[in-house]
Formats: sequence, structure tokens, C-alpha cells
Amino acid sequence: MPLTMVKEGQAASIKRVGGKDEVRRHLENMGFVPGADLTVVSVNGGNVIVNVKESRVAISKEMANKIMV
Repeated sequence: MPLTMVKEGQAASIKRVGGKDEVRRHLENMGFVPGADLTVVSVNGGNVIVNVKESRVAISKEMANKIMV
């Protein structure tokens, strides 16, 4: 399921990252790689704040839909 379906406070593991090469590379540079564990901190209007690899990152709804957990 896409990251946008994960509830606040819930932990998940990344299964795959979709999108164009440029988008995938950008997400991977922020720590969104397959096998990485993350926790959803906040969801606001579809935009998501997550803790991934000991960093807090905010991503748009469109980017979150490309991350499968």
C-alpha cells in the first residue's frame, strides 16, 4: 500500500519506491530506500511527515504515493 495510507504514529517498512529515475533518486537520497523502516509522525492534507533513518522528513502527497510500504 502507498505511504499515504499509513496512519499517524504507525511504523512501516519500505517495500519499493516508484516514479521516474529522477524522483526515485531524490527519495533515495533522503533515506527512502527499500528495507528502510519509517514512522509516520503527522499527516496534514495528504502531506506526510515521517521519521526515516533518524531524520524527520516532510514529503508531499504525490511523493508519498510513490513509496510502497
